[in-house]
Amino acid sequence: MTLSPYAVAVPTFITTLEALDAILAKAVEFCAEKKIDQTVMCSTRLMPDMLTFARQVMIACDHAKNGPSRIAGSEAPRFEDTETTIDQLRERIAKTLAYVRSIDEAALNAGAGKVIEFKIGPNVMRQETMLYLVHFVLPNFYFHVTTAYAILRASGLGIGKRDFLGAVPGLTVVGAN
Repeated sequence: MTLSPYAVAVPTFITTLEALDAILAKAVEFCAEKKIDQTVMCSTRLMPDMLTFARQVMIACDHAKNGPSRIAGSEAPRFEDTETTIDQLRERIAKTLAYVRSIDEAALNAGAGKVIEFKIGPNVMRQETMLYLVHFVLPNFYFHVTTAYAILRASGLGIGKRDFLGAVPGLTVVGAN
């Protein structure tokens, strides 16, 4: 397998967002069972100075759609960041997955080796595309997915590592001990 921008980004985002969606489906059931208002869960955070659960999911989705779009030189869809329930966050994940699946492989791979510019707050950053993808987009994406997972786990949702990993592409059982 060649490690092109597409090969690194698209399967990673799809697998992890599908796993996150499955975790959120469990969170919906958990909230119903424990009689927890979904808006309360969405406003939960690990520490007072951290972003809420809802923001963690929103930002993870943003990295999954914006990173490849910048590399491909295309415009990613904009989401309004108004989700206040887990069901709404699942809709956002679904829209993000649909977009990521639609990314043109040739256009994304054509961005390899180019230097892109992007804004972080008031700052304009510049980075070569594979460095941007591997050292900025993916770590940020995983940070926010992991933090969302941790918030749900700390809230009592019975999830584990297998839930986080989801269906790992190319992984097969070859024997059992």
